[in-house]
Parts: sequence; C-alpha cells; structure tokens
Amino acid sequence: MQFGVFFPHQLPRPWVPDAEANLMALALDVIEKADDIGVAYAWAQEHHFLEEYSHSTAPEVFLGACSQRTKNIRLGFGISVMPPLANHPARIAERVATLDLVSNGRVEWGTGEMSSRIELEGFGIPYVEKRSMWTETVREAARMLALEPYPGHRGKYFSMPTRNVVPKPMQRPHPPMWMACTNRDSLKLAARLGLGALTFAFMDPGEARFWVREYYDEFKSNCTPIAQTVNPRVATLIGFCCSRDEATRRDAIRDQQFFKFGLAHYFRFGRHIPAQSRIWEDFEASNPERMAGLDGVGSPEELTAQMAAYEEAGVDQLILLQQAGRAGRKSILDSLDLFGAEVIGGFIERHAAASARRAEELAPFIEQAIARIPAPPSPDLSPVEAYPSLWDRQSGRPEAPGLQRAVEASSLWNLHVGRRDR
Repeated sequence: MQFGVFFPHQLPRPWVPDAEANLMALALDVIEKADDIGVAYAWAQEHHFLEEYSHSTAPEVFLGACSQRTKNIRLGFGISVMPPLANHPARIAERVATLDLVSNGRVEWGTGEMSSRIELEGFGIPYVEKRSMWTETVREAARMLALEPYPGHRGKYFSMPTRNVVPKPMQRPHPPMWMACTNRDSLKLAARLGLGALTFAFMDPGEARFWVREYYDEFKSNCTPIAQTVNPRVATLIGFCCSRDEATRRDAIRDQQFFKFGLAHYFRFGRHIPAQSRIWEDFEASNPERMAGLDGVGSPEELTAQMAAYEEAGVDQLILLQQAGRAGRKSILDSLDLFGAEVIGGFIERHAAASARRAEELAPFIEQAIARIPAPPSPDLSPVEAYPSLWDRQSGRPEAPGLQRAVEASSLWNLHVGRRDR
C-alpha cells in the first residue's frame, strides 16, 4: 500500500491579508516534505466558488509548481472537472499533457462530474446531465491525448473537427486515469470503465475490504474501458495526524471535522450567500467537540496498526487529509516528519512485492479489457485552409468583393503570393 497527500486548500474566515498566498506557500512546503519522506502521491482538487471549503480552482497551476519542488511524488488531479461548460475537453487534454511533460511523466489524472449546486449553476450545467457530460468528455479527452490526429467528435455536449491535440504526454497512451467515487454504484462504474477509484468517502478498514473486493470483482468480470488503457486501483481518503501530543491530535480532529462540515454545507444542508456566509463560525457553533474522531489520527504506534488494517484490506493507496480547517504549519510538518521517521518505512518495504503480486493476478484481465477498447472513428484528413471563405482555390485570389485591395496590401497576401510563385 502507498500513501498520498491531499490538498483541498481550505481557508476558514476571517481572512487576513495574503492569506491565500500564505496557504499556497505552505502547501508547496508540505508537498516537498511529503516527497522527501516517501509519500507516493499528491492530489489537488478542482472546485469553484466554494469559499472557505476549497480554494483549489486551478490544480494544474499548483501541481506545475509542485513539479519543480519535488522529484518522485506523483501529481494527481483530484479531480479535473469534465463537463465542457466548465472545461473544454481539448483544454483538459492540453493541461494534463503539459503537466506530464514538465513533471517528467508523474501525472495521475482524476476525473469528476462536479456535484454542488453552487458550482453547477455557476457554469450553467444541468444536474441531471452531468454524468452524461462526464462520460462523453472523459472518453474523448483520453482519445485526444492518445491519438494522432484526434479524429474529431459530434456529440450531444460538444463537437470538434479532426485536430492533432498537442502536446502529447510523456506517459503513453495517457497518464493513469481515475474517477471520483462517493458510493458503491460509482465505485462499480469506475471498475467497469477501467478507471482507478478515488473514494473520497471516509470508511473504516472493514468497509474498505468490502469496497475493494467489489471493485476488483467488477473489473475482472465486466470491464470495457472508457479510456485508451486501464488503471485498476482503489484509493481512499482518511484523516491524518501523527503525533504523541494529545492536544495536537485533538486540534487535528477538529480541523478535519471542519472538512466534513464544509462538505455538508455545500453538498447537503447548507444555505450559502456568496461572500457573506461564515462557514467556520457555523462550524464552531455546532459544538464540534462532540463529533467523533477519525481514523488516521494517533501516535506512530497507533497509526501503524490502523494503516496496516487498510493494507490488509487490499487498499492500494491511503490518501491523507491533513491540510484542513485551521491546521498550522508546525503541526502539519512535524506530523509528516514523525510519520516519515517511524511509520511509512515498513509500508514502503512491503509495497513492491504486493504490487508485483497484484499485477500478476490482474494481467489476464487487463489484457482482456484492453482488447475491448472500441476503435476510434477515422479522421477527416482534408486540408484545413487558413481562410477558406476568402480565397478562391483556383486563382489563389480573394473571393469576396471589396477585399482585394486590403488583402493585397497586407504582409499576409505578399507571403501567400510569394509561396505560390515559388
């Protein structure tokens, strides 16, 4: 089992000057520390308009900075928002490929639909169609990364002619792909489509064992990939604080409970007024001390035992939620230092052998799944003329009356005539 760190970029009010700049600076220090101690993954969210809960709106920019501060840690979109009213699929493909190049092939590409009303309506995305939008754009964006040229698409939610989407990623046919999962149905869908399951639902090892078994059973039996390859893995999110100090652990539980509270505010019961609501104040008024703690918070000895239970349950990756609420710089970095010194080493030692066993077990099923990838349509390789409405194909002169003098006076016309004469 491997570990990841998670960056929601939470920023409870009140906001002091430079609060967001300081938040990003701390996050870069955290990922550098995580890379140093052997954490294998970093995940940055994409959310929009979710004040206090997530100021992570451009993960490709943050992860691009991370790529220059780290050497080994893999850089994950956790997730990129796929509906084309928020992000055109070609722009997503370009961002993923560019990050893969500048990071020397370290990108993990998580995908998602977008769920909160404040986000969906901000971009004019109908709630009932977001899954269909996700399906169409995930398939096509993966093709854009893998195919030369991309053959084009005429769909319900976006259309595009044949184009060669550049740059191409270092990882071929494209970086490993994941799907955000919050329940068993979405987890099984990820398995059927050959995508890794990013389960952002907190679950104990017993629940994790059931979800992992269900995912891999579904993958082996029913996988027809949506992308150009498969990525059968399961990751799950847990709270995290490694400390022997009781007060530090108590503060960490409070901060991570704010993550749950903010999630509920935007996705379940909240009534939000942009720039006016005060989520941290509402959270404190809810008496969070009465709320239960989280797995992943404890001493090194306690965490070793807790995390070994997830490892035994078959989880491929534990994603550690640490930067939440008002978690401070010292507590975050000290926690990672202690985790690196006393906990992670045993898991790293066991991972290579466990990964090889799983790869051997899945090899025939992966081969069968890849054989089911649908062939793409044939591209239209007709030449694309720079100004098809202006130029007469036979004479090479402008078609539209009144444009002759203006075009002939332009450097563009002189260049065109010069090429034709040669």
